[in-house]
Amino acid sequence: MTAAFDDWMKTVQAGSELDLAGFLPAATVVPGKLHEAMRYALLGGGKRVRPLLVYAAGALFGADAEALSRAAAAVEMIHAYSLVHDDMPCMDDDELRRGKPTVHVAYDDATALLVGDALQSQAFMVLAEATTLPPARQMAMLRVLAHASGSAGMCGGQAIDLDSVGLSLTLEQLEQMHQLKTGALLRASVVLGALAGKDLDAAELQALNDYARAIGLAFQVVDDVLDATADSATLGKTAGKDAADNKPTYVSILGLEPSRALAEKLRLDAHAALAPFGDKALRLRELADLIVQRKA
Repeated sequence: MTAAFDDWMKTVQAGSELDLAGFLPAATVVPGKLHEAMRYALLGGGKRVRPLLVYAAGALFGADAEALSRAAAAVEMIHAYSLVHDDMPCMDDDELRRGKPTVHVAYDDATALLVGDALQSQAFMVLAEATTLPPARQMAMLRVLAHASGSAGMCGGQAIDLDSVGLSLTLEQLEQMHQLKTGALLRASVVLGALAGKDLDAAELQALNDYARAIGLAFQVVDDVLDATADSATLGKTAGKDAADNKPTYVSILGLEPSRALAEKLRLDAHAALAPFGDKALRLRELADLIVQRKA
């Protein structure tokens, strides 16, 4: 990681934290407990990979600052809501997220359920209130986020994941699950960032889709590797949980070293997909490297 990339990443992460705090209701606003729990779930943690992707893709086309901040906040709110629900006892039943107790542990199950619901609604309100976008492009961005969040995207992938516990999946089935569960929202981040700058032609959209597909799978492959090799303190969540829950993973299907090799191949695929954008895609290339080479 270069110093320039590290500085850029910290700047985006810090700016996103401020934006997210500003786009949420204050904890003093009624209902105070719900708003406090929403802020607990969203603020003060996380790598902010999705906002980073939004800003990196926006750099391709000189995207508007307000549109980028709202798109980044919206996609991160969707991501945070999915984590809150994913951690609940009826789903993955986890007690640790980002190094602190999960929302249903820190509060209660009902509050966690409402936090997820409210964050999802807040995401669309934040994006819908952008004032600098042409209406047709704003509508397209709302559609991208909705599609990535629903049954044809993240929620669909989560449903497949829950139905796959204890089953033997093929590599193709595992890929389909993760392209929905993880990849759909990462793709949305990239496309939203680009749309904050311009309407995309077919070639531009295809290149971004190819990039997003590669990093989406790579993200999950690396997650599976880390779940099998890192400890809970490093991960900020319970390590080894996939194996304990008898979930199919890239490591369980391919093995540890082939999974690492696959992640590296996907990193190179991501780089190749960005060739049409030249030097403007530097940050997207660096984010592909970060996703594959991260240790947590």
